[in-house]
This record gives sequence, C-alpha cells and structure tokens, in this order.
Amino acid sequence: MTFNEGTQIDPGAVRSGGGGPGPGGKIALGGGLGGLILTVVILLLGGDPGSVVGGLTGADDTAQGPTAGTPEHCKTGADANKFLDCRVAATTTSLNAVWGTEFPKQTGGQKYVKPQVVLFSGATSTGCGNATSEVGPFYCPLDQTAYFDVTFFNELTTRFGASTGPLAQEYVVAHEIGHHLQNMLGDLGRAQQDPNGPESGAVRTELQADCYAGIWAHYADKQNAPGGDQPFLKTLTDQDVQDALSAAAAVGDDRIQRKTSGRVNPEAWTHGSSEERQAWFLSGYKSGQLKGCDTFGAADLRNPPAVR
Repeated sequence: MTFNEGTQIDPGAVRSGGGGPGPGGKIALGGGLGGLILTVVILLLGGDPGSVVGGLTGADDTAQGPTAGTPEHCKTGADANKFLDCRVAATTTSLNAVWGTEFPKQTGGQKYVKPQVVLFSGATSTGCGNATSEVGPFYCPLDQTAYFDVTFFNELTTRFGASTGPLAQEYVVAHEIGHHLQNMLGDLGRAQQDPNGPESGAVRTELQADCYAGIWAHYADKQNAPGGDQPFLKTLTDQDVQDALSAAAAVGDDRIQRKTSGRVNPEAWTHGSSEERQAWFLSGYKSGQLKGCDTFGAADLRNPPAVR
C-alpha cells in the first residue's frame, strides 16, 4: 500500500527526539509490538524481563529531548513513499483522520483525542520513564504517546521475517495507535491484570490492537484526506493485505518461541499466535467495525465471530 503522492502530511503529526520527562516507575505499555517482543524472548530464555522493561525507568543521559513538529522533509505522500520517518508521520495523519471520523461514530459520540507520536533514535524520555531503541515501538498510556525508532522496521524484516511491503510497516504504527484507542475506552489495563497465557488479558489486548489496525486499513484507501479529493492511500491490493499479514505472523508468540527456543509454550504467551494475530487483523479489515474486535468476549481466539 502506497500513499497518494499529493496528500498532505500533518506538520504536527509527530515529534522528533523524545517525549516529556515522566514520573518514572514501571512502564505500562499495554504491550507494544517491539518492547514486549523482547520481553517475550527474554522470558523464553529464562531471563528477567525487568532487564529490558526496567530500562524504561530512572535517568539516562543519552535520552533526547523532544523537537516539535514533523520532520521538515516530510510534507506529502510522495515523501512517505520514500522515507520511513515520513511514512510513520503520514500513517499517523491517516490514522487520525480515520479515527477522528469513525471513533465517535462507532462509540456513540465519544470524542477521539489524537495521540502524540514521537520518532526517536538511540534513546528517549517518556512519561513511563526512559527508553532505548532496544525496546522497539511502544505506547505509553501515562503520556498518551506512541514511540518509534524507525530502525525497528528493518528488524521486523531481517530478524522476524516480515515482508518489506509498506503495509507491513504501517500495520505496526496502526497497532500502537490501537493501544491508544484501548486507553481511551478503558480496556488497556486488562493486559496488566492478566499478563500471560493463551487466553490471557494481555493476549486479548494485543489481538484487539491488531483488529483496530485492520479497521484503519479498511477505511484508509476509501476516506478522502481532509481538504482533499483523494484518500491518503492508494487502493489496497491482495499483496498489500498479505504484507500486513506477514508482519502480524512474524510477531506471533508461537513463531518467536520456535525461533528462540525451538518449542512452543502457550502459557508464556503475551501477544497471541501468528494465526490469531492474522485472524483479528482480518476481522477488523473486513468489518470496519469496533464491535468486530471484541477479543475479550471471544470464545475462540482463532476464529473471530462474524459481524452482522
């Protein structure tokens, strides 16, 4: 999926460098794609996840301060098709446009509040503490901000085997903004209350964020960009959808476990299997409806219920 070249990127869609200094303490991510991937790997290897997540607390002299505004070279969809940081900014612009319309429509009038999105390199200060690039993409509910080091997208391909297609990368951004929706709806805390296992709150939270990413994809090539006469994104092809599904499968708990330990242990799952992650992305993509993303009420996480 590529952006229509003439669409305009919101100059305030993202910031560069870092978030505001936070209160410290344990991070409460709601399970970012990158951060908890590393935590899962450490758990599988018998290590202490605090060695990674704990890196999001305390002082870090390498953490960068925030720089206001979208990077200067990111102005149009054509820029988003060339540069990864612009792609994050354009995807965020599209997400805000889609959810600005669909969220109040589908929640009975609840207002959509735009998240903050920060691009960083190396380290950054967040409302949940300080983070390094090793954590990967994550969402901090304390400052309502999603954080991205764009080098993760290379990791997604080289380490986890995802497609290099644009929608694979855009899916990651949409997933993290899905956590922001959960935060607004009051569902994000369920991940912390029940953090492990194939039917856990953590898994259901992550699958729901995948489903919300699918909803965005449903509308992103149909809804015109604000002030324009064309959508942000060109019409999805079957290959585009496969690119997103490849990313969803690449970060499934079962695939990560096989790669790191050679065996599958569902009791250690925090994100769901590759099959489940693909199924819930498709549920959102096909239905375009929040009610199609009720992972917490689903009896079988491998088979999302049909939406009528």
